[in-house]
Amino acid sequence: MESLYILIPIAIVLVCVAVAVFLWAVKNEQFEDLERQGHNILFDEDDAPSKPKESDKQ
Repeated sequence: MESLYILIPIAIVLVCVAVAVFLWAVKNEQFEDLERQGHNILFDEDDAPSKPKESDKQ
């Protein structure tokens, strides 16, 4: 019974920390674009500009 006096406040503190982290993530828009990272794995985008070849410079 005496261990509950320690475990219940620890549980309450952990829940408060988890809620605070969740609210921080929502405030900083961490959940706004959930599909982009999944699509980045599947589709390879070539955003880097290609350099002209030596034969193309003439």
